[in-house]
Amino acid sequence: MRQKKPIGALIARLRPAFAAVALFSGVINLLALTGSFYMLQVYDRVLASRSLSTLVALSVLCLGLFALNAVLEVVRSKLLNRLGARLERDLLAPVHDLILKLPLAGRSPADSTQPLRDMESLRTALSGVVPVAFVDLPWMPFFLAFIFLLHPVLGVVALIGMVALVAIALLTDLRMREPTRAQTLASARRMAVAETARRNAEVIRAMGFGARAAGRFHQASRAVFTAAEQAGDIATSLGGLSRTLRLILQSAMIGLGAWLVLQNQMTAGAIVAASIVLGRAIAPVEMAIANWKVFTAAKQARQRLDELILLAGEPGTPMALPLPKANLTVEGLAVAAPGQRNPLVRNVNLRLSAGDAVAIVGPSGAGKSSLVRGIVGAWHPMLGKVRLDNAPLDQYPEAMLGAIVGYLPQDVDLFDGTIAANIARLDADAPEDRIIEAAKAADVHNLILRLPEGYNTVLGEGGSTLSVGQRQRIGLARALYGEPFLIVLDEPNAHLDQEGEEALARAVAAMRAKGRIVIIVAHRPAILAQCNLVAVVQDGELRGIGERDAMLRQLAEAARKRATPQVTAPQTAAADAPEGNPRASQPPANQPASASSPLLQTGGRITGRMPAARSTGEGSGSA
Repeated sequence: MRQKKPIGALIARLRPAFAAVALFSGVINLLALTGSFYMLQVYDRVLASRSLSTLVALSVLCLGLFALNAVLEVVRSKLLNRLGARLERDLLAPVHDLILKLPLAGRSPADSTQPLRDMESLRTALSGVVPVAFVDLPWMPFFLAFIFLLHPVLGVVALIGMVALVAIALLTDLRMREPTRAQTLASARRMAVAETARRNAEVIRAMGFGARAAGRFHQASRAVFTAAEQAGDIATSLGGLSRTLRLILQSAMIGLGAWLVLQNQMTAGAIVAASIVLGRAIAPVEMAIANWKVFTAAKQARQRLDELILLAGEPGTPMALPLPKANLTVEGLAVAAPGQRNPLVRNVNLRLSAGDAVAIVGPSGAGKSSLVRGIVGAWHPMLGKVRLDNAPLDQYPEAMLGAIVGYLPQDVDLFDGTIAANIARLDADAPEDRIIEAAKAADVHNLILRLPEGYNTVLGEGGSTLSVGQRQRIGLARALYGEPFLIVLDEPNAHLDQEGEEALARAVAAMRAKGRIVIIVAHRPAILAQCNLVAVVQDGELRGIGERDAMLRQLAEAARKRATPQVTAPQTAAADAPEGNPRASQPPANQPASASSPLLQTGGRITGRMPAARSTGEGSGSA
């Protein structure tokens, strides 16, 4: 069974409105004969009878019909504008869904925003003259029949001209497809280059490679110019050909009409009438050719949107499940970057209970951030499941996720809006006391009050008016808003000062006391004091998870063995140097690793067996 296209289904809803447009077009096309009939009556009746009253009556009637035609033209144009706006409103939800999903599928920023431009192309085409041209095309046989009534010879000439114009229109369609597609792709690439330059404007300015950045932009622009010039040349060439053919046809009608008048086969008024009707008959084709680029762009936009919406699938409506409050289970989780097939994290199994706080440690590039992205569902897992109270995370309705998951990524990017709106996750109806409660939980309340407008301080794009540390603390408040059950923090203290680190420690302790599960990607050791578990990730695998102190002793022992130099007797003195002290990297058993510990700096390969976390009690886990 052939799958119905989404855009076609949306357009089908507009059929009553299109029927109204067609009705208006029919009346407008009938009224288009007003000028021809007026000419016929003036030449054949008024001039012959020399009747002034007949001329006045015909003129008044003609003016009335022209006024009615103008009113209907305006109404039809307004109706088409509203049809375009209606289609755009219907597309807002699926297009926004695509804008959110495409980056997670590995698409480039330009590709991710292409649905928005495609939606605008559809509205532009539907609100412009393209629908008018296609609605008027079915009336060509009507006008051709009228010309045949005036004289068959004129009808044959008009038929030949119309066939030629239709052939030009089809040729335009064939020739415009590839240049229009190439221009769309080139424009998207140029936009991506421009957006990259905009995001890195400070770096470009500070290090003085603006000229090279401009060179990339100009190079991307040349592809746009080439495609646009090619499409423009085709459109203007074939458009000029159609206009020239129209002028030839109208002149031929006048010349043939004059010859037929001299042969006493038709009246002089029929000459002008035939010329006017021919112009009206071929006007839709000429209009379509002139605007074929818009039509082709809209057709390609519809095809792209249809494909992407079908690929994304319609969002389901999961059953509203109870909020989790017991445990988190990760089963055989494998995670790859969006659009990639090679997993960055694989075969991860762990189980955490309410009140657990686990610090995920390991070397840079080990897969820690990829793991937490997979746990919160920011990256769709390739394999495995993430369960909260035995329910897979993807079975919870999206509207519930705010009450379930709090997530602080490495790079905190705030929205353009007030601080209150950012903490409340853009919820316009969020209770003010919950916003303040989240800010106090992140210990950022006083910091916000010191800002010029407090919670109503408007942030720039990405929160550019704040420092990196301030953005991170407001991002923490956003993660804690609503006291979600699962709180995942990716290097939350990377940009914090001493006051910020203390606030973070208090927030983690408070969340644990309330029975929440906290997962922290840690590179700095201060936060380890608030965690009862430590998990080691290396080479994309979970190498061990267990009680904090036991894990830190194990890791320190492994680091000591790596640091111990292999020396002979004459090298003993060198081995006794501070750099070679095998205990230098081993923290006391009752303290977290120090800032210089290889655990948090390089996390070299772990070869020993890790102690497993407790299966009951305060926390549990498995390698």
